[in-house]
Order: sequence, then C-alpha cells, then structure tokens
Amino acid sequence: MKQRVILAVALAAALAGCASGVKLDDVPVEDRRGSTGVAPGTGSGTPGGGSGGMTQVQPVQADPSARSTPAGPANVSRIVLFDYDSYVVKPEYQSLIEAHARYLKAGGGRQIVIEGHTDERGGREYNLALGQRRSEAVRRALGLLGVADTQVEAVSFGKEKPAAMGSDENSWAQNRRAEITYR
Repeated sequence: MKQRVILAVALAAALAGCASGVKLDDVPVEDRRGSTGVAPGTGSGTPGGGSGGMTQVQPVQADPSARSTPAGPANVSRIVLFDYDSYVVKPEYQSLIEAHARYLKAGGGRQIVIEGHTDERGGREYNLALGQRRSEAVRRALGLLGVADTQVEAVSFGKEKPAAMGSDENSWAQNRRAEITYR
C-alpha cells in the first residue's frame, strides 16, 4: 500500500513538472498583412488556407549556385560497376574514368563525390568497407590521371542505397557500383 502511495505521488509530481503555464489557445496573433484578421501564412480563416485543406507550397532552391554547377561531361556515364566481392576497376570503365578526369582537370574548381555501393549480401560493416574500397579505387584511378585529391571525396553507403530492388543476380550486379556525383 505504501509503495502505491509513493508511486502515485511521484507520478503526480512528474505530471506537474511537465505542465506549462502558457495557454496555447490564448496566444496573441499579430496580423502584419493588413486588416484581414487572419494569421500570416493561412490565406483565409479556414485551415490550410481555404483551398480544400491543401496548402500552396513553393519550391525552395537550397543552393542558388547549384543550378549553374556543371553536371559532368556530356554523354558519359557516372557509374562504374564491379564484380562480386571485388573493388578492381574493370578495363571497360577506363574511358569513362578518363573522360571524367579530363573534365575535372579542365575546370580546376570542380569537385566530385564518389559513392561506393554494394549488393545486399554480407554484413553491414563488411559492405561499408567494400563500398569504401570501391570508391577509393575510382578515386585512385582519377588521381593517376592527374586529378587533384582536393577535387575528389570518396564515401561508402554499403548496401544502404540500392539502385535496384530485388534479390537476384541482375539486381545485385546493378548495386555493386561506384557513382560519381558532381557538387
């Protein structure tokens, strides 16, 4: 019985500590738009601005300079695929890497991120390490072609961002990749 009383007092004290003296219904709203008496941002007296519960959302450009950032060499893929459990860049991707190297060297301020990915097989830590080795392999290949280390960042997503959903060889082959992303 004594434990119940102590528990009830502790619960009441905890609830009282969470209470706020601010009355949310009595918050004054200052109308800075004119004499409509409507809170800013609502557009009318109905929730959602009077458009059937839908609000008008304007697109936001987080980085205004992002529109003018070049997206890389034209007509050149940004994906290097790898064999199972391998981080060796295959010879068939040499021309792709050379094209990106030329593009990066031509504009000294351009920067890229190389994202290493794996298929779903294997543990999380193993796949993160393999994805990092894949992105580093592409970074080293670009470095051998004269691209400055300051222009390239190598990261790994492991199996966390698959390009293809599925548990078959075709999906796994698409997920074993390194993606070049321009900033």
